[in-house]
Amino acid sequence: MITLALSKGRIFDETLPLLAAAGIAVDPAIIESRKLILPTGDPGLRLIIVRATDVPTYVQYGAADIGVAGRDVLLEHGGEGLYQPVDLGIARCRLSVAAPVGFDYAAAVRRGSRLRVATKYVDCARQHFAAKGVHVDLIKLYGSMELAPLVGLADAIVDLVSTGSTLRANNLIEVEKIMNISSRLIVNQASMKTRSERLEPLIAAMAAAVAGEGVVAPAAGAAK
Repeated sequence: MITLALSKGRIFDETLPLLAAAGIAVDPAIIESRKLILPTGDPGLRLIIVRATDVPTYVQYGAADIGVAGRDVLLEHGGEGLYQPVDLGIARCRLSVAAPVGFDYAAAVRRGSRLRVATKYVDCARQHFAAKGVHVDLIKLYGSMELAPLVGLADAIVDLVSTGSTLRANNLIEVEKIMNISSRLIVNQASMKTRSERLEPLIAAMAAAVAGEGVVAPAAGAAK
């Protein structure tokens, strides 16, 4: 049995069509359930539903053989014990710096001001500002990032931006893009060595689905 770790939400929704293109169907009725372990149309492949930030950990320690995780999550995790064979090109967004409307971020950076920056992407933010020579105090938050500058907790935030509507709704603007983000297929290194005959066809099928090449025949039976 091959186990694929997914997180509910955009990644889950955008992974399902790729699985379908690879010849692996998931019953819609099961998707709507609260179950955390889901069967698929391939009896040798099951899905487990975990928190997005936990996907790399489940794969790293072998609780899942493969998973789908955003580049942002993988950078914060460090990628230890993982292969990243396919950029699935899904859940696209960007990691950016945002600040309140009226805050002159560029001038603050030029003056060498010490900025307070709220983020849950501490490692990515630290590396970004260090490369620019900008002095920052990083404040780790886990949610409602946009609130931090509005109540004086931080001068700016580092967060994922897709449409920018949440920023605009809270009188914030994107002032600097750090990197583009998409989700990748990740594989446990030990599983890749010991179960390669099962995983390689599945990985190939997913890669073909991303490339728009249709169903790869071995995918449906490869994960038994």
